[in-house]
Amino acid sequence: MNPEPTPDVLVVGGGIGGLSTAYALSRHGLRVRVLEQAPKYGEVGAGLQIAPNCTRILAEYGLLDEAKSLGVVPENMVMRDALDSRELTRLDLGDLERRYGFPYMVIHRSDLHGIFLRACERAGVELLNDQVVVGYENVEGGARVLLEDGRVESAPLVVAADGLHSVARRQLIGDDVVSSSYVAYRAAVPIQQVKDNGIAERDVTVYIGPHCHFVQYALRGGDMFNQVAVFESPKALAGREDWGTPDELDAAFEDTCDTVRKGIPLMWRDRWWRMFDRDPIETWVHGRIALLGDAAHPPLQYMAQGAIMAIEDGWVLAGHYARLAAAAPAGAEPDWDGALAAYEAVRVEHCRRVQTTARAWGELWHLDGSARLRRNAVMRARDTYDYSFTDWVYSPTALTPDEEPAMFTPIPLSSAAVQEPVG
Repeated sequence: MNPEPTPDVLVVGGGIGGLSTAYALSRHGLRVRVLEQAPKYGEVGAGLQIAPNCTRILAEYGLLDEAKSLGVVPENMVMRDALDSRELTRLDLGDLERRYGFPYMVIHRSDLHGIFLRACERAGVELLNDQVVVGYENVEGGARVLLEDGRVESAPLVVAADGLHSVARRQLIGDDVVSSSYVAYRAAVPIQQVKDNGIAERDVTVYIGPHCHFVQYALRGGDMFNQVAVFESPKALAGREDWGTPDELDAAFEDTCDTVRKGIPLMWRDRWWRMFDRDPIETWVHGRIALLGDAAHPPLQYMAQGAIMAIEDGWVLAGHYARLAAAAPAGAEPDWDGALAAYEAVRVEHCRRVQTTARAWGELWHLDGSARLRRNAVMRARDTYDYSFTDWVYSPTALTPDEEPAMFTPIPLSSAAVQEPVG
């Protein structure tokens, strides 16, 4: 028997995207029900980077102070060459906060998820577990979802926030995930374990190298240290099924600098994350079924915008609902079709830019030979306080296409003059 009353919105998926969207909509008085297939709400993984375009939304929601108390606000983001450890470029994150008005911070994924879970509980969002959705249908006045146990749930709006392997995406679009042949290993360890490894405790450090990169930053008030090791898998390139294994991890980083090599033995070796995305699509809204988050636009991780884009999606959708509701006559039905059209009109292009830039950024990070040297020269020439490469993504989230900031202009590597190594 379905709980009563019938919700205004059904959200399928209880990850960060689903919960943040449920909370955003509930703030405007909507009854929201979240269907999560797992036995309990939670997140796996380690650290997340949260740029000013996201901390701005957390501040609006009244959640930023809680996030700061659980995370870390680093001083710099520093990019180094993974082979020789030389600095390539940096962002002064204190100045970045002055520019955009909100901080750049890092937080454990489960802590950010917990912030939204508690916010939803306080707001009265209905949170259900063990809800395995196997199908979606549009019906008169709304949409419904079909569950594995034969039940049906319906609402005027269904938001499919069901992740990279989305059932809704498979049913409505029918495309497949795209493998990058890269794999990520993660670890979050007590900071005492790494203090002698040459780490920068107060910075986000990214070491970029041929066909690999390594990310480090502190978490949980500086008590923990997060590391991410990413590399191209030879087994994946050869078409093998058993790709990304620990032997490949060790081989990928054997020629890197001391700090990176010292970090590799600490990586979790019982699990790894193969890196997939999908090609951008133009249509996220199908009747009263809306794709959101990774179901709509799963990116590769290089821009550190995946969770952020999902949070932005919910903020934009809720914003357009509220705008149209405020303009409607008293007692009128919500203009979900108008809100969904406005949501799709602005988010599709922004997220396409992030997805395609993430792919290009991954290629740039992993260059070898003379291309690596040219990349390094271009990066070293950048002024620390040049924000032409970040304004398009860290500026306030656009509600309409005309608010979307202009895209950055890439610098061709061919413009760099470098001295080729001898011998």
